[in-house]
Parts: sequence; C-alpha cells; structure tokens
Amino acid sequence: MESIDDQKLKEIIVAAKELFWKHGFKRVTIEEVCRKAKVSKMTFYKHFKNKMELIKYLLNFIFDKSLKKYREIMDSDLPFPEKVKQTLDLKMEQSQDISNEFMNDYIRHADPEMLEFLNQIQSKNLKMIVNDYVEAQKKGEIRKDIKPEFILYFLNQMFVMMKDESLEKLYSNPQDLIMEFINFFFYGVLPRDGKNE
Repeated sequence: MESIDDQKLKEIIVAAKELFWKHGFKRVTIEEVCRKAKVSKMTFYKHFKNKMELIKYLLNFIFDKSLKKYREIMDSDLPFPEKVKQTLDLKMEQSQDISNEFMNDYIRHADPEMLEFLNQIQSKNLKMIVNDYVEAQKKGEIRKDIKPEFILYFLNQMFVMMKDESLEKLYSNPQDLIMEFINFFFYGVLPRDGKNE
C-alpha cells in the first residue's frame, strides 16, 4: 500500500485527506471528495464501497507510510537522542493541517467501527514502540529503572487523554496538544540540557 499507481485513486486519496483533515470525516460527503478529486462517483465506487472504506484505506496508507519512516529512524545507527528528535519531527510533520473537526471525528466522537479499527492499529504500533524501548533499555540508551509495561500504559493513557475536550481547550490547535504529549513523554517536566526554554 506504499505507492498508489492508479492516478484516479491517487486523486481521490489526496482530495479525501485534504477535506477530512480540514472538516473531519463526518461532515464531508462522497460527492465533495469526488468534486475535489475531479472524478465521477462511478470512479469512486470502483475503488471504495463507501466512505468508511475510503477513510480506513487513507488512514492505513498514512500509518503504513509513517511506520516505514519510523522504522528507518529506529533501525538506523543514529544515537538514541537523535532518534527521539527525528521521531518528534516526524510526528510534527504528520500532525500538520489537522483540524479540531478531524480530531473530534478521529478520536473523541468516533463511531464503534472506527474505534475498533483505530484500536487495532494503535495496539500493533504501541507494541512495536515498546519493543524498541525495551531494546534501547538493554543498550543503556534509556532509563533501566522504568518498566516497559508502564511505558505502554502511559502511551495508552495519552490516547485516552486526547479525548478530553477540557484538555483540548487549553491549546489553540490539535498539533500543539499532540506535541505537548510527545514532548512530555520524552522529556518530562525538567528543562532539557539544564536550560529553561
């Protein structure tokens, strides 16, 4: 799923991503996606049975692409702090242009089918991340006194906290909240390098 060969399919995916990121999944119609992609509904239905199938395809495509980049970073010979920095940069890049509407449809008010789909992806990705951190522990690159189970628990709790609308209101946009979580996970509350930033 890494490359999209069919030009019409590519146009649908690009249009859907732009519309979904800006307006969320629920408000955007198949007709709007087709209009933006400049394809007919017949072309749309040649590729997807319905909007939910398009959403899942798009998210799978994006997750697969980011997972490949994440793996390249983690499998590289870079020092672990540089891996962390590049992982943060990757997350920031991925969260660009995400609207509150998207976050509401994606996390806070997802329907049961979407939640099940997201939980499967999240579970697989979190296990991989924890395995990477266990390996980093063995090499002495991160604290050895922290339980891998706690890391997994903490990452899961971050997703739960993202559903909290009162927390969302503290931030001007979803990207700031996402980066706050990630920076807190990696760096805690102490200033980095002994400096106040």
